Amino acid sequence: MNSSTRDATFEDGNEAPLRLKALDIEDLAVLSGLVQDAVFPGTEMKWDRRARRFALLLNRFRWEDADKAEARKGAYERVQSVLVIEDAMRVQTSGVDARDGDIVLSVLSVTFEAGTDGGGFVVLTLAGDGAIRVEVEALEIVLKDVTRPYVAPSKAMPKHDD
Repeated sequence: MNSSTRDATFEDGNEAPLRLKALDIEDLAVLSGLVQDAVFPGTEMKWDRRARRFALLLNRFRWEDADKAEARKGAYERVQSVLVIEDAMRVQTSGVDARDGDIVLSVLSVTFEAGTDGGGFVVLTLAGDGAIRVEVEALEIVLKDVTRPYVAPSKAMPKHDD
């Protein structure tokens, strides 16, 4: 296979898939930076009320690989990842219609609003003034890459207006 047309692989970068857990604010800051600019269709979020778990299937920009991608002449990568918020007691959305199969959402940040006794709210701020607010008993979020990286369709690094 021609190396310029094949998808990137973990082996190319000698890196393993990410699997991170955020249990405090410092962990969450790292995780938030890694999911910034992740995109997902509204249909790829699920709240399992019985298991108290809220999950998203994201197409995550590989920020941890961006410097190497520049050296590869802009072969920026994305990877599918699952973001799981444990102990989810309630999920609220604003500016999001999960039933709209054509809507593509973009994550700007993931933050935590502390409540009482370790509980609080995990807030996913989305581009376009959308938000997902998950009430949790305790902060526990897992981010796990579930596919091999692939060349980003846009072939560009996400940019933000300051």
